[in-house]
Amino acid sequence: MKIMMFAHGGSLNRGCEAIVRSSAKIIKEKINDAKVYLASDKPQTDKVISALDGIYDGSKSDIKKYSLNWLVASLQNKLLQDETYALGLIEHNTISRIKDVDVCLSIGGDNYCYGEQPNWYEIDRRIKAQGKKLVLWGCSIGEEDMSERKLKDLKLFDLILARETLTYAMLKDKGLGNVKLCADPAFTMEQEELPLPEGWQVGNTMGINFSPLVWERNKRSREAVRELINYILKTTDMTIALTPHVIYQGNNDYEVLKSFYDEQKDTGRVILLPDNLTAIQYKGYIARMRFFIGARTHATIAAYSNCVPTMVLGYSVKSKGIAKDIFNEEKLVLGIEEISDSSKLINRFNEMIREEDELKKILKQSIPNIKQMSYKAVEYLKELA
Repeated sequence: MKIMMFAHGGSLNRGCEAIVRSSAKIIKEKINDAKVYLASDKPQTDKVISALDGIYDGSKSDIKKYSLNWLVASLQNKLLQDETYALGLIEHNTISRIKDVDVCLSIGGDNYCYGEQPNWYEIDRRIKAQGKKLVLWGCSIGEEDMSERKLKDLKLFDLILARETLTYAMLKDKGLGNVKLCADPAFTMEQEELPLPEGWQVGNTMGINFSPLVWERNKRSREAVRELINYILKTTDMTIALTPHVIYQGNNDYEVLKSFYDEQKDTGRVILLPDNLTAIQYKGYIARMRFFIGARTHATIAAYSNCVPTMVLGYSVKSKGIAKDIFNEEKLVLGIEEISDSSKLINRFNEMIREEDELKKILKQSIPNIKQMSYKAVEYLKELA
């Protein structure tokens, strides 16, 4: 079976790297002779993933102004309100690879949480027009994200794999019969343990991840997290390891975390992890933390999968759904509107401290089942073939 993953922005988002890396591994473990290829917006960033059989340039192409293609696309759009010709040109790099594979996996995870996605809709349409299998791999979608256009696109898929029960239930309620429940593949990802940095307290270091994406959505959240850091330093003896997980220009966790580090470095109890580690290396550090507080979903998955008690600065259905599937409740997940309130952050932090042993116990019981659910995705994929 030849499989192409697409709708991937590149591995400077270590969560995207984690999805690709873990998916390729579990597919190859369970499907004999599977070949896994990746179409990427930034293929040079994905060379760290050795399990892939090939990495394609899936970046968007420009339509040169006043060229014949530009004129045809403009006329079709203006006269017929039809953008398919233009989108086919823009997504040519990915579309040109469809003929070479058997199955196409749309792997963005939460790609469908961010408004309409006409480019991917067109790729999906072209995949089905060529008679290939189309799979939405490990997705999260909120009720608020749905539209008639999106629903029409989702009906094209041969298989939709929802990575948590909230998305699964919502899609079933929308009448989609092609939906199965799994878990995020990154729960199964390996880790690499690099040497611990100076100042790390073994058994008494907690991680904090914060993102510009959350800050953009709630402008007061950065100040609330700053106050939480101050509180932790004043009321505990723990070291704080500031942990970036997405390092794109314009959406760089490291930049906002460095501002926290610069304010607190003289305490000797704050560490800033580097901005050039891979997903498995970040996971290796997170695995050795006592607690973790994170805004990036796959940073929190790295913690959960190592049974590290975790508080989530959530902003979408994925955070709530993943926590619910682990704890049978949305445990220690704060919504986007809550994280500007430092008292709420501090209260949840104290709850995590109080319930440390119980949280570890639940995680040790739940995580093996969650990992089995990750492998379920491959079983469903295998049945499709």
